[in-house]
Amino acid sequence: MNETQMLKGVLDGCVLQIIAKEEIYGYELVQRLKKAGFVNMVGGTVYPLLQKLEKKELIQSQLKPSPEGPDRKYFTITDAGKLYLSSFWQQWQDLVGKVDDLKGGEDHARTAD
Repeated sequence: MNETQMLKGVLDGCVLQIIAKEEIYGYELVQRLKKAGFVNMVGGTVYPLLQKLEKKELIQSQLKPSPEGPDRKYFTITDAGKLYLSSFWQQWQDLVGKVDDLKGGEDHARTAD
């Protein structure tokens, strides 16, 4: 299994986390994900996800003038998005704990030293 397949289940949370920190437009979001280490991230993955999140009312968009070229669609997180993100991180911590337990708690043992 490659990173892209594993990431599908958590990409919503990663994108919402970035948007929660600042208003951002699509291309900039793709670049931020790449900078964070998701080097294979492409607009063809991110733009449909942004549409899905907006349809679920977890984010909202606003067209703003661009200093270069056409207007850009900037995204901000909604209150519903903040609640979803909080729940996402709780579920993420629960999942990581279960996976660590199955693995034998090796990571926990190292951090306890």
